Amino acid sequence: MADLFAASSSDTPPSGPRPLADRLRPARLADVIGQEQVLGPQAPLGAMLAAGSLSSLILWGPPGVGKTTIARLLADETDLHFVQISAIFTGVPDLRKVFEAAKMRRANGRGTLLFVDEIHRFNKAQQDGFLPHMEDGTILLVGATTENPSFELNAAVLSRAQVLVLNRLNSADLERLVERAESDLGGPLPLDDGARAALIEMADGDGRALLNLIEQVTAWKDDAILTVDTLTTRLMKRATKYDKSGDEHYNLISALHKSVRGSDPDAALYWFARMLKGGEDPRYLARRITRMAVEDIALADPQAHRVCLDAWETYERLGSPEGELALAQAVVYLALAPKSNATYVAYKAAMNAAAKFGSEPPPKHILNAATSMMKDQGYGAGYAYDHDAEDGFSGQNYFPDTMERAAFYQPVDRGFERDLKKRTEYFAGLRDKRNAGKN
Repeated sequence: MADLFAASSSDTPPSGPRPLADRLRPARLADVIGQEQVLGPQAPLGAMLAAGSLSSLILWGPPGVGKTTIARLLADETDLHFVQISAIFTGVPDLRKVFEAAKMRRANGRGTLLFVDEIHRFNKAQQDGFLPHMEDGTILLVGATTENPSFELNAAVLSRAQVLVLNRLNSADLERLVERAESDLGGPLPLDDGARAALIEMADGDGRALLNLIEQVTAWKDDAILTVDTLTTRLMKRATKYDKSGDEHYNLISALHKSVRGSDPDAALYWFARMLKGGEDPRYLARRITRMAVEDIALADPQAHRVCLDAWETYERLGSPEGELALAQAVVYLALAPKSNATYVAYKAAMNAAAKFGSEPPPKHILNAATSMMKDQGYGAGYAYDHDAEDGFSGQNYFPDTMERAAFYQPVDRGFERDLKKRTEYFAGLRDKRNAGKN
């Protein structure tokens, strides 16, 4: 991916001091070399512009990757009037005014590109308000969101707009952005190689954050070249991108869970640490770790469940930060434990069968005859007491009479379930033997 930002055109002179991020905004879409998966010749926007047919869009990506800039330049490329609003500050009366102005503009022969920042902040009814104006061509909607559109936006809006995913900037992108800034500032930043790398790391993939950090560095007016120690003393690292109730929360817990399931303790510890660094509640992690034990390890290692509960209790007694170490130990234990989802699969299959045969009564021979009338009805008749049977196993049918016998639980040949597999096969053999003797 190449540089997302470029110097502005010089035909619009500044009217006063302008932030570095504003000065370095691209003047044309052609200057936005980054996000090639969206802007390249064969990519969605490149193809739309080449065909002269731009549809409504949802730009989904983290902060500081150029969503607003791309929307503004799309309006320039297509000669549409650009209107920008934020869902945070815009109410229904404001939207009505925007739509009325767009209708008048359309009557005079010019279309409107309406850019809605943080579009996911609009409720479902407000989002529905865009639909008729999108359908009749009054507006071309370009929404920007940091949240997963499939969770936050109406299906009707999504069906009328194409979702384009913008990526966080990598180190090479940010390095080129530093070079653009140095060109604008008229000289190199007063940083040694280590401090330069640290500055890029502090931005954490956010181009706007990087330019703001650069402005802070240039404001110090130091003649000496700054080292990593000096830079990190003066600057605070950008807060880790993490929203405990949003998309990043679900992304990271998914990464942690799948790393445990994939028996990778190092990756699991990394995602566990990422969530703690982002401010996640350790109790939430304790609950999810315990879920991993019952879902992905289960009877392959019955001890795993107990390890998680003990770690959870240890956290409650110790608190932070020492208690998190117990949770980390549980994460490592789970990652290295033998895996089985046999019980999980069996449970879901049993739930499906219960839904399908939910009204079928148990066979009468396993019902207690609590009254003489029930005994007359055949309750308990023919029941074989397993302790009296050969090998302590009668092999009787315990499913409803109208339902064929099912084999939900299929233990894997790993860990303790290897022993359980032998037991299930043993009882299955005995059952076949008993039933064969009855025929």
